Amino acid sequence: MKKLWIPILLAVLFIWSGRGIQLNPGLFADLGNSVRFVREHWFPMDTSNTLFALKQMVITVQIALFSTLAALVIGLPLSFLGARNTSPTRYGYHAVRFLFNCIRAIPELVLALIFIPTLGLGPMPAVFALMIHNIGVFGKMFSETIEAMDKGPQDVVRAVGGTRTLTALYGILPQMLPLVFSQYFYRLEVAIRACLILGIVGAGGIGQLLYNDFKQFFYEKVAFEVLLIMVLITVVDYVGAWARRRAGG
Repeated sequence: MKKLWIPILLAVLFIWSGRGIQLNPGLFADLGNSVRFVREHWFPMDTSNTLFALKQMVITVQIALFSTLAALVIGLPLSFLGARNTSPTRYGYHAVRFLFNCIRAIPELVLALIFIPTLGLGPMPAVFALMIHNIGVFGKMFSETIEAMDKGPQDVVRAVGGTRTLTALYGILPQMLPLVFSQYFYRLEVAIRACLILGIVGAGGIGQLLYNDFKQFFYEKVAFEVLLIMVLITVVDYVGAWARRRAGG
Protein backbone atom coordinates (compact mmCIF):
# COMPACT_ATOMS: atom_id res chain seq x y z
CA MET A 1 0.00 0.00 0.00
CA LYS A 2 2.88 2.36 0.76
CA LYS A 3 4.04 2.24 -2.85
CA LEU A 4 0.61 3.21 -4.18
CA TRP A 5 1.33 6.88 -3.53
CA ILE A 6 3.69 6.98 -6.52
CA PRO A 7 1.13 6.06 -9.24
CA ILE A 8 -1.52 8.10 -7.44
CA LEU A 9 0.77 11.14 -7.39
CA LEU A 10 1.62 10.67 -11.08
CA ALA A 11 -2.07 10.41 -11.96
CA VAL A 12 -2.87 13.56 -10.00
CA LEU A 13 -0.02 15.47 -11.69
CA PHE A 14 -1.12 14.22 -15.10
CA ILE A 15 -4.72 15.33 -14.57
CA TRP A 16 -3.66 18.65 -13.04
CA SER A 17 -1.29 19.49 -15.88
CA GLY A 18 -3.86 18.36 -18.46
CA ARG A 19 -6.42 20.74 -17.02
CA GLY A 20 -3.84 23.51 -17.01
CA ILE A 21 -3.15 23.18 -20.75
CA GLN A 22 -6.89 22.80 -21.45
CA LEU A 23 -6.44 19.39 -23.01
CA ASN A 24 -9.44 18.51 -25.15
CA PRO A 25 -9.45 15.17 -27.03
CA GLY A 26 -12.02 16.66 -29.39
CA LEU A 27 -9.31 18.84 -30.89
CA PHE A 28 -7.85 15.78 -32.59
CA ALA A 29 -11.05 15.20 -34.56
CA ASP A 30 -9.64 17.47 -37.28
CA LEU A 31 -6.22 15.79 -37.34
CA GLY A 32 -6.89 14.89 -40.95
CA ASN A 33 -6.37 18.55 -41.84
CA SER A 34 -2.74 18.35 -40.75
CA VAL A 35 -2.23 15.08 -42.62
CA ARG A 36 -3.78 16.58 -45.73
CA PHE A 37 -1.62 19.71 -45.42
CA VAL A 38 1.57 17.66 -45.26
CA ARG A 39 0.52 15.40 -48.12
CA GLU A 40 -0.48 18.25 -50.43
CA HIS A 41 2.25 20.81 -49.67
CA TRP A 42 5.29 18.84 -48.50
CA PHE A 43 5.45 16.26 -51.26
CA PRO A 44 7.09 15.67 -53.63
CA MET A 45 10.21 16.96 -51.91
CA ASP A 46 12.22 19.69 -53.61
CA THR A 47 15.86 18.56 -53.81
CA SER A 48 17.03 21.39 -56.06
CA ASN A 49 19.18 22.90 -53.29
CA THR A 50 20.73 19.62 -52.13
CA LEU A 51 24.35 20.77 -52.21
CA PHE A 52 23.60 24.00 -50.36
CA ALA A 53 21.47 22.15 -47.78
CA LEU A 54 24.27 19.62 -47.21
CA LYS A 55 26.75 22.46 -46.73
CA GLN A 56 24.46 24.05 -44.15
CA MET A 57 24.04 20.68 -42.44
CA VAL A 58 27.83 20.42 -42.12
CA ILE A 59 27.91 23.89 -40.55
CA THR A 60 25.25 22.75 -38.07
CA VAL A 61 27.38 19.74 -37.12
CA GLN A 62 30.42 21.98 -36.71
CA ILE A 63 28.52 24.35 -34.41
CA ALA A 64 27.24 21.47 -32.29
CA LEU A 65 30.58 19.66 -32.19
CA PHE A 66 32.72 22.65 -31.26
CA SER A 67 30.33 23.93 -28.60
CA THR A 68 29.78 20.56 -26.92
CA LEU A 69 33.46 19.56 -27.02
CA ALA A 70 34.46 22.90 -25.50
CA ALA A 71 31.74 22.49 -22.86
CA LEU A 72 32.98 18.98 -22.09
CA VAL A 73 36.59 20.12 -21.69
CA ILE A 74 35.50 22.87 -19.28
CA GLY A 75 32.59 21.13 -17.54
CA LEU A 76 34.31 17.83 -16.73
CA PRO A 77 37.11 19.31 -14.56
CA LEU A 78 34.65 21.73 -12.94
CA SER A 79 32.38 18.83 -12.03
CA PHE A 80 35.01 17.56 -9.57
CA LEU A 81 34.75 20.92 -7.79
CA GLY A 82 30.97 20.58 -7.78
CA ALA A 83 30.85 17.12 -6.17
CA ARG A 84 30.63 16.76 -2.40
CA ASN A 85 33.25 14.03 -2.19
CA THR A 86 35.89 15.75 -4.37
CA SER A 87 35.38 19.48 -3.79
CA PRO A 88 38.20 20.95 -1.66
CA THR A 89 35.83 23.08 0.42
CA ARG A 90 32.13 23.13 1.28
CA TYR A 91 31.80 26.73 0.10
CA GLY A 92 33.52 25.88 -3.17
CA TYR A 93 31.06 23.05 -3.71
CA HIS A 94 28.04 25.31 -3.23
CA ALA A 95 29.54 28.07 -5.39
CA VAL A 96 30.23 25.74 -8.32
CA ARG A 97 26.82 24.05 -8.08
CA PHE A 98 25.17 27.48 -8.00
CA LEU A 99 27.13 28.43 -11.12
CA PHE A 100 25.96 25.26 -12.89
CA ASN A 101 22.35 26.00 -11.95
CA CYS A 102 22.53 29.59 -13.16
CA ILE A 103 24.05 28.99 -16.59
CA ARG A 104 21.94 25.89 -17.16
CA ALA A 105 18.77 27.82 -16.44
CA ILE A 106 19.28 30.33 -19.26
CA PRO A 107 17.84 29.03 -22.57
CA GLU A 108 20.23 28.82 -25.49
CA LEU A 109 18.05 31.19 -27.51
CA VAL A 110 18.37 33.90 -24.85
CA LEU A 111 22.14 33.41 -24.64
CA ALA A 112 22.43 33.69 -28.42
CA LEU A 113 20.45 36.95 -28.37
CA ILE A 114 22.83 38.28 -25.70
CA PHE A 115 25.90 37.50 -27.84
CA ILE A 116 24.52 38.77 -31.17
CA PRO A 117 25.27 42.48 -30.44
CA THR A 118 28.91 41.55 -29.78
CA LEU A 119 29.53 38.71 -32.25
CA GLY A 120 27.01 39.60 -34.96
CA LEU A 121 24.84 37.20 -36.92
CA GLY A 122 26.24 33.81 -37.87
CA PRO A 123 27.44 30.67 -36.08
CA MET A 124 29.47 32.30 -33.27
CA PRO A 125 26.53 33.40 -31.05
CA ALA A 126 25.12 29.88 -31.34
CA VAL A 127 28.49 28.34 -30.46
CA PHE A 128 28.89 30.40 -27.29
CA ALA A 129 25.24 29.97 -26.30
CA LEU A 130 25.42 26.18 -26.63
CA MET A 131 28.84 26.01 -24.96
CA ILE A 132 27.78 27.98 -21.88
CA HIS A 133 24.52 26.10 -21.49
CA ASN A 134 26.20 22.71 -21.85
CA ILE A 135 28.90 23.58 -19.31
CA GLY A 136 26.09 23.79 -16.78
CA VAL A 137 24.47 20.58 -18.00
CA PHE A 138 27.71 18.57 -18.09
CA GLY A 139 28.82 19.99 -14.76
CA LYS A 140 25.63 18.97 -13.00
CA MET A 141 25.45 15.49 -14.55
CA PHE A 142 29.08 14.64 -13.97
CA SER A 143 29.24 16.01 -10.43
CA GLU A 144 26.27 13.85 -9.44
CA THR A 145 27.94 10.90 -11.16
CA ILE A 146 31.14 11.49 -9.19
CA GLU A 147 29.18 11.44 -5.93
CA ALA A 148 27.65 8.08 -6.88
CA MET A 149 30.89 6.38 -7.95
CA ASP A 150 32.10 3.17 -6.32
CA LYS A 151 34.45 4.10 -3.49
CA GLY A 152 36.52 0.92 -3.77
CA PRO A 153 38.94 2.11 -6.48
CA GLN A 154 39.22 5.48 -4.73
CA ASP A 155 40.21 3.79 -1.45
CA VAL A 156 42.86 1.76 -3.27
CA VAL A 157 44.47 4.90 -4.72
CA ARG A 158 44.41 6.61 -1.33
CA ALA A 159 45.87 3.53 0.36
CA VAL A 160 49.02 3.76 -1.75
CA GLY A 161 49.43 7.45 -0.93
CA GLY A 162 47.49 8.97 -3.80
CA THR A 163 46.62 12.66 -3.60
CA ARG A 164 43.17 14.10 -4.22
CA THR A 165 44.12 14.70 -7.87
CA LEU A 166 45.44 11.16 -8.37
CA THR A 167 42.33 9.74 -6.72
CA ALA A 168 40.20 11.65 -9.22
CA LEU A 169 42.34 10.58 -12.18
CA TYR A 170 42.71 6.89 -11.33
CA GLY A 171 39.91 6.13 -8.88
CA ILE A 172 36.98 8.05 -10.36
CA LEU A 173 37.60 9.07 -13.97
CA PRO A 174 38.01 5.53 -15.41
CA GLN A 175 34.64 4.56 -13.92
CA MET A 176 33.02 7.64 -15.44
CA LEU A 177 34.26 7.31 -19.02
CA PRO A 178 31.39 5.17 -20.41
CA LEU A 179 28.84 7.57 -18.95
CA VAL A 180 30.81 10.58 -20.20
CA PHE A 181 30.69 9.19 -23.74
CA SER A 182 27.01 8.38 -23.41
CA GLN A 183 26.04 11.78 -22.09
CA TYR A 184 28.26 13.59 -24.57
CA PHE A 185 26.63 12.07 -27.63
CA TYR A 186 23.19 12.64 -26.16
CA ARG A 187 24.02 16.31 -25.61
CA LEU A 188 25.45 16.46 -29.15
CA GLU A 189 22.06 15.34 -30.48
CA VAL A 190 20.36 17.95 -28.31
CA ALA A 191 22.80 20.63 -29.54
CA ILE A 192 22.05 19.77 -33.17
CA ARG A 193 18.33 20.14 -32.51
CA ALA A 194 18.98 23.39 -30.61
CA CYS A 195 20.86 24.72 -33.65
CA LEU A 196 17.61 24.42 -35.59
CA ILE A 197 15.89 26.75 -33.11
CA LEU A 198 18.85 29.13 -33.07
CA GLY A 199 18.45 29.48 -36.83
CA ILE A 200 15.55 31.80 -36.01
CA VAL A 201 18.03 34.43 -34.79
CA GLY A 202 20.35 34.03 -37.76
CA ALA A 203 22.77 31.51 -36.28
CA GLY A 204 23.39 29.86 -39.65
CA GLY A 205 23.35 26.20 -40.54
CA ILE A 206 20.42 24.15 -41.70
CA GLY A 207 18.24 25.65 -38.94
CA GLN A 208 18.36 29.07 -40.57
CA LEU A 209 17.78 27.52 -44.00
CA LEU A 210 14.78 25.64 -42.62
CA TYR A 211 13.38 28.79 -41.01
CA ASN A 212 13.84 30.89 -44.16
CA ASP A 213 12.17 28.31 -46.40
CA PHE A 214 9.31 27.90 -43.95
CA LYS A 215 8.71 31.66 -43.89
CA GLN A 216 8.58 31.70 -47.70
CA PHE A 217 6.18 28.72 -47.79
CA PHE A 218 8.69 26.52 -49.63
CA TYR A 219 7.26 23.46 -47.93
CA GLU A 220 8.72 20.99 -50.45
CA LYS A 221 12.20 22.25 -49.54
CA VAL A 222 11.30 22.13 -45.84
CA ALA A 223 10.35 18.45 -46.21
CA PHE A 224 13.75 17.64 -47.73
CA GLU A 225 15.59 19.58 -45.03
CA VAL A 226 13.64 17.77 -42.31
CA LEU A 227 14.67 14.48 -43.94
CA LEU A 228 18.33 15.54 -43.83
CA ILE A 229 17.98 16.40 -40.15
CA MET A 230 16.46 12.97 -39.41
CA VAL A 231 19.36 11.29 -41.21
CA LEU A 232 21.88 13.40 -39.30
CA ILE A 233 20.38 12.58 -35.90
CA THR A 234 20.29 8.88 -36.79
CA VAL A 235 23.96 8.92 -37.81
CA VAL A 236 24.94 10.68 -34.57
CA ASP A 237 22.95 8.10 -32.60
CA TYR A 238 24.77 5.18 -34.24
CA VAL A 239 28.18 6.84 -33.85
CA GLY A 240 27.39 7.44 -30.18
CA ALA A 241 26.37 3.80 -29.67
CA TRP A 242 29.62 2.65 -31.30
CA ALA A 243 31.70 4.99 -29.11
CA ARG A 244 29.92 3.79 -25.96
CA ARG A 245 30.67 0.16 -26.85
CA ARG A 246 34.33 0.99 -27.43
CA ALA A 247 34.55 2.90 -24.15
CA GLY A 248 32.83 0.14 -22.26
CA GLY A 249 35.08 -2.49 -23.75
